[in-house]
Amino acid sequence: MRTTGLPALLLAGLAPALRAAAPPAPPVPPPEVTAGRLTAAIALDGALAEPAWAAAGVIPDLTQQSPAPGRPTPYQTRVRVLADRETLYVGVECTDPHPDKIAVHTLQRDADLSADDYLAVVLDTFGDGRTGYLFRINAAGARQDGLISAASGATYDWDGVWDARTRRTADGWTAEIAIPARTLRFRRGVDHWGFNIERYVARDRLTLRWAGTTLDASLADLARTGRLTGIGGLRQGLGLTASPYGLLRYDHQSAPPPSRHGGNAGFDLGYNLTPGLGGLLTVHTDFAETEVDAQQINLTRFPLFFPEKRAFFLEGSNLFDFATGLGTDFLPFYSRRVGLVGGAVVPLDEGLKVLGRTGPWSLAAFDVQAGGSAAAPAANLFAGRATYDVDAHLRLGTLVTSGDPAGLGANTFGGVDAVWRTSTFRGDKNLLFSAWGARSDGTTPADRPPASGADEASSHDGWGVRAEYPNDLFDTYAQVNQYGGALGPALGFLPRPGTRQLAIGNAFQPRPAEQGPFGWARQFFFETYLTRVDDPAGRPESWRLFTAPFNVSLRSGEHLEMDFAPQFERLDQPFEVAKGVVIPPGRYRFDRYEVEAQSSAARPLRVGSYLWFGGFYSGTLTQWICFVYATALGGQLRVELNGENDFGHLPQGRFVQRLWQLKVLYAFTPDLAVSTFTQYDSEARGVGLNARLRWTLSPGRDLFAVWDRNWAQEPVPGLRLVPAADQLALKLRWTATW
Repeated sequence: MRTTGLPALLLAGLAPALRAAAPPAPPVPPPEVTAGRLTAAIALDGALAEPAWAAAGVIPDLTQQSPAPGRPTPYQTRVRVLADRETLYVGVECTDPHPDKIAVHTLQRDADLSADDYLAVVLDTFGDGRTGYLFRINAAGARQDGLISAASGATYDWDGVWDARTRRTADGWTAEIAIPARTLRFRRGVDHWGFNIERYVARDRLTLRWAGTTLDASLADLARTGRLTGIGGLRQGLGLTASPYGLLRYDHQSAPPPSRHGGNAGFDLGYNLTPGLGGLLTVHTDFAETEVDAQQINLTRFPLFFPEKRAFFLEGSNLFDFATGLGTDFLPFYSRRVGLVGGAVVPLDEGLKVLGRTGPWSLAAFDVQAGGSAAAPAANLFAGRATYDVDAHLRLGTLVTSGDPAGLGANTFGGVDAVWRTSTFRGDKNLLFSAWGARSDGTTPADRPPASGADEASSHDGWGVRAEYPNDLFDTYAQVNQYGGALGPALGFLPRPGTRQLAIGNAFQPRPAEQGPFGWARQFFFETYLTRVDDPAGRPESWRLFTAPFNVSLRSGEHLEMDFAPQFERLDQPFEVAKGVVIPPGRYRFDRYEVEAQSSAARPLRVGSYLWFGGFYSGTLTQWICFVYATALGGQLRVELNGENDFGHLPQGRFVQRLWQLKVLYAFTPDLAVSTFTQYDSEARGVGLNARLRWTLSPGRDLFAVWDRNWAQEPVPGLRLVPAADQLALKLRWTATW
């Protein structure tokens, strides 16, 4: 029988992608490069003009990884590597047939560079294939860095001490990157590290890479790196780091007392017990320079998750990652519990942290003494994590926490986990299995929701298993997690205790042939995800079936999507979804729909809109989310406008919630930038402004000026805004190493 019409076209268009699923050839050995010995100084200016570069180890070109692995491109990328006793240097020449089209959207430190032309360097300094460092720069020299762990991929909140410079040329751009050995932890005497480098060409959404060049390989997959040799001479000196700071602060409140001002000082002192294991002592820890949280609208009956941004807790945070796939459903150690109680800041008098690896062991521990305040009495808080690598695939671990940040009583938590992973299943596919078990004792966190199900109200235990096949054509997973009603790590995050949670999902993600009938599409995403939450008796509390019958990324960079998500919620208690709108207990079954469109992230002007609509409990809810991002002056000026408007119509009442956020950044250079972040939240009836100047005098030496101002909305005709609070802080941090 002959197939005709749209089904035939679809099969013809997807045939190349389906053929790509055939078992691949056996993997080839990883590539290797030897760092040349640096014998003369390098002036870090992006030019690669010094004669010393002639002695560098050379990677002559990178290979296309996406969208067409191995296909030739006009973007030649020549990489050179040098090392002396103190620093690893990477120099890169990036040719581009149209250098006027190189995309740069920002010069800000730690900004999102994923839509820019960039270079990224990955280092696996312990060679364990699980934890490492990522350093990224765009074509204008903006820097971003992060930590890699096998459990969570890459996170970009960590700040290392390193430097980079770029220079535009007639045929592209060049870059010089300097990574001091003192900013890394590594094993002494080992002459090789895992190493990879990636180049991204934004306008073509094209990725070039040295190692791990299949579509199933991510840059954060340290099991697929190449080998960098010739770095055995790198030394960390005495391994001593001192970071004193000085702070001037002014506070003004509209309510008495009207104002106060003063100063503060403190320091961090670090010492490497071994090259791979270090300790850090902090005294009078202060986080005045930390960026404010982006506010969120909460239409659920569960607490929201906010990411950690404070430097002391981000250092080595990847070593605390527990199991895999838990996401924000369960974090046994959630560092934001430390120093923040009920939204109020609790002073930290001193703290000690130990991080690193020795042999097959990975160790991470910290102990903090929180000072007493109006929000909570003084408390000692501890978290410790240890893992053991049985072999290249299996890692066993344990996590222990102790202490209650609210100071209400004693609380301890203990958990064990096992993760087995491979990137060579069926030749070069990824496969992962994980399991965990945990128990807590002591007081239950005061700010957690009540547990569901009386049968499990006294259970302090939890467990979970997960299987995952995360690859380009098929991305599939299944997991089950059970949380006892009394499982309550006071230093953790568990929004739904007393439940059993099932999650199953699959995404079929074919890439049509460029010359076929679907050549306008870069990749389709046919997604189906089922989540179900039961109480201990097996009765459903919630379930949601998310489906994406049409989800496509175009070759031009645009994204179009339509989704359908039937949903069920059981309320055992009244739920106030908005002020004055209370949904009564009952069983609610409703359907949600979404349409979405986004323009290419590589363009100087990017716009996007999401529209969710349909049922919501006993009524309807329409959510309109939109954004506009604009870049000018070669990335020096960046403006981001985000908005969310929620319109609820229920028998119990109507509500409108709005959240508008405006970010404006002007960067004089990658080392000197001024930014403002303004937020309006209709639920809080106020406006908040965070203005921030960061001047990096040299790597590790920063001057911050931060101004926070809040306005409250008066409940009178005209909706007048009146000043509620002002805070101005000036902070200088100076890091020295020996």
